Amino acid sequence: MQVFRSPPSRSLLRTSAVLLLAATTAFTAQAQKRYDTGATDTTIKIGHLVPYSGPVSAYGTIGKSASAWFDKVNAEGGINGRKVEFVSLDDAYTPSKTVEQARKLVEQDEVLLLFGALGTAHNMAIRRYMNAKKVPQLFVATGATRFGDPKGFAWTMGWQPTYQAEGQIYAEHILKTKPDGKIAILMQNDDFGKDYLKGFLDGLGAKAKTMVVAQSTYEVTDPTIDSQMVNLKSSGADVFFSITTPKFAAQAIRKAADIGWKPTQYLSSVSVSVTSVMKPAGFENAQGVISANYLRDPSDERWKNTKEFDDYKAFMAKYYATGDMTDSLNVLGYSSAQTLEYVLRKAGDNLTRENIMKIAANMSFTLPMLYPGIEVKTSADDFYPIERMQLLRFAGTRYEPFGPVLGR
Repeated sequence: MQVFRSPPSRSLLRTSAVLLLAATTAFTAQAQKRYDTGATDTTIKIGHLVPYSGPVSAYGTIGKSASAWFDKVNAEGGINGRKVEFVSLDDAYTPSKTVEQARKLVEQDEVLLLFGALGTAHNMAIRRYMNAKKVPQLFVATGATRFGDPKGFAWTMGWQPTYQAEGQIYAEHILKTKPDGKIAILMQNDDFGKDYLKGFLDGLGAKAKTMVVAQSTYEVTDPTIDSQMVNLKSSGADVFFSITTPKFAAQAIRKAADIGWKPTQYLSSVSVSVTSVMKPAGFENAQGVISANYLRDPSDERWKNTKEFDDYKAFMAKYYATGDMTDSLNVLGYSSAQTLEYVLRKAGDNLTRENIMKIAANMSFTLPMLYPGIEVKTSADDFYPIERMQLLRFAGTRYEPFGPVLGR
């Protein structure tokens, strides 16, 4: 006996087609999502290291402002619907502690990447480990030239202008304005200081041998640099290059005034903070100090009533009210965190470590609190995101820019 079956109705066919399409779409969407350790449908876990304690604890505010930025991001819906879990640990500016804390972040906390670790020796101490683990060591908070080596260390990238480039900028200015000057140098005795010194001496060229009349170093654990300053003054130098971190920069400026030494002073940009350096040194002692920066000074009246500054001010008031809005270190945390947000947003649903490095190596954009004419730009063979700087001179209670933006 034959059994005749009626063909399926058109409505049933349509329903089946819709269900099939929905299932295919869902499968495709799910297939497009790619995650490495530290990323899920709902979260992105970021590791961060900064000295909240120790001799350069002034830098701790960088971590607080960066963390506050991601609080803002999360309050506004996160990054592509994912909340950022920002795990910021204290390494006390001690390389051995940096190693310990980096291992904890990677192996125990299982972060997707390490962001903004501060210090030259400190990032050097973990660079091989991070590259062996193939975990991004992104936007390190040091200008050491060695953190832009995509062939040798493809998982490590700098952020700020290099110390060597900055040192060359000061040397160029001295050669133009004081070609017969006698230069004294105070330098932190580590990779940070040596990198600045190399750029500075390279910039002076053959004249370095005759112009540099005195050099002195200090250890980051030293209580003061008073004796070094007295010795440098006795050299008869009329130019002083202070390659120092904030605590010692403030001491050097104050001591120069106390002993009646009045050279033209150049100060490394890592100590450009008015709050952490110039106030403790005494504004009256800091007049005329020359430095350079790539970030807008939040204490500079010229930026008031601009959208960029108003947005920064509103952010600080709402998300980091205990922080000092005029401290340029907070602008650093704010701006570097925005750079990381840019990379993570561009990554979309492909939150693999490889894809994050690919995006970080293909950036071209600007940030609100960068000086006009300075941008964030990288390529596969250029791991130096910011390469230009603006010369500044301290006057009154703030820095004033002068001359053109310099650098590549």
